[in-house]
Amino acid sequence: MSPLNVLIAGSSIAGPATAYWLSKTNCTLTIIERWPSPRPGGQAIDIRTAGVSVMRKIPGMEAAVLAKSAQEEGVCFVRADGRPYGTIRATGNPEQQGLISEYEILRGDLAGVLVGFTKGEERVRYVYGETIAAMRYDEVNGPVTVEFSNGMPTSTYDLVIACDGAMSRTRAMGFECGVRDHVVRTNSWAAYFSITQDLLQGSRVGQGFSAVGGRFISVGSDAGGGSRVMLMGVHPGDKRDTMLGFREASTQGEDALKKYLARLYRGVGWKTDEVMRMMMDSEDFYASEIVQVKMPSLHNGRVVLVGDAGYAAGLTGGGTSLALAGAYMLAGEIGKHKGDLAAGLEGYEEQMRPLIKEMQKIPPLVMLLLAPQTAWGIWLRNHIFAFIAWTGIAEIAQKYLGGAFANTESFPLPEYEWVA
Repeated sequence: MSPLNVLIAGSSIAGPATAYWLSKTNCTLTIIERWPSPRPGGQAIDIRTAGVSVMRKIPGMEAAVLAKSAQEEGVCFVRADGRPYGTIRATGNPEQQGLISEYEILRGDLAGVLVGFTKGEERVRYVYGETIAAMRYDEVNGPVTVEFSNGMPTSTYDLVIACDGAMSRTRAMGFECGVRDHVVRTNSWAAYFSITQDLLQGSRVGQGFSAVGGRFISVGSDAGGGSRVMLMGVHPGDKRDTMLGFREASTQGEDALKKYLARLYRGVGWKTDEVMRMMMDSEDFYASEIVQVKMPSLHNGRVVLVGDAGYAAGLTGGGTSLALAGAYMLAGEIGKHKGDLAAGLEGYEEQMRPLIKEMQKIPPLVMLLLAPQTAWGIWLRNHIFAFIAWTGIAEIAQKYLGGAFANTESFPLPEYEWVA
């Protein structure tokens, strides 16, 4: 039986993870990425629950992730003068993680780890600086003919896999929909960047501060000696006007968005003004809306979705684990149904749906923890946090933080046979 000729669009997390597992089946793989080279750094992301189980099925991956660890020793919320309300630390148990993950790593570093496991494979090829311009079916449910934007010759593929994020252009073409169709807004956004100054003075306990109006800022340590910063705006309910400023600034480019955020956070207290000044010179600034993607189907003919393109998790913290699990189960089901690609895609859909449903649940406590809207809400959150930290009942409290904080055994993975 001839190998399946597969095209994967996107090389962040879902792309190389899918390539790794499909390389264990009868496939020839091409991974394209619109950026001209691999992107380093990015925000710190967690591997949890089903993601931990998948990681442990890849020989050497757990050690590689730990070697690149960006894990903090703990997290605390602080007053305007910097005094902490208390500190919650990691559980020390990777099978039941809390607010602090035992597997925290920068997005670019995790992508690099995954790419490293596939680059030596003879049937895996990476192409940077390339995107899909158009796709067409020569017959219903038949192979897909793909035209490219930047020089790759038009080719026909047995399967096209969209791994290019929540605003996936590949999904829009393959499902004949708009880029924002099936995207569910959460009325929240986040921005990430690094600064050269170590605002924590050597501490590895991350600090967070909230201001009224759902404004949140956190500062964590950076391996390069500076600090990593996250800004977040959370606006519960359907308050479109609270997001207009962010959306309008986003359309005007990075400088405009930085200026908008600097105005939004001006004078709110703590170290915020200092951080805003340094943000203007940050070279790795990235910001976007936080959304969920809810698709009626994960595949349309020979186009299939993995990761955020098919099931972005939003505020739940489960996006990375969903991507790793999706890559594993897509490849496993394709290998399980040898010679029947349609059955493999149906099997993938069936296996993923329960996990997606659970991991996309946004628990109310996430809003309470990250970004209370009022001074009263901030006071209440801080004192609840202080009580949890003082009493040590974080293990009980995390049960109300959703599927991403469940134990590893809560999401058992199917077992597959792989080609050596």
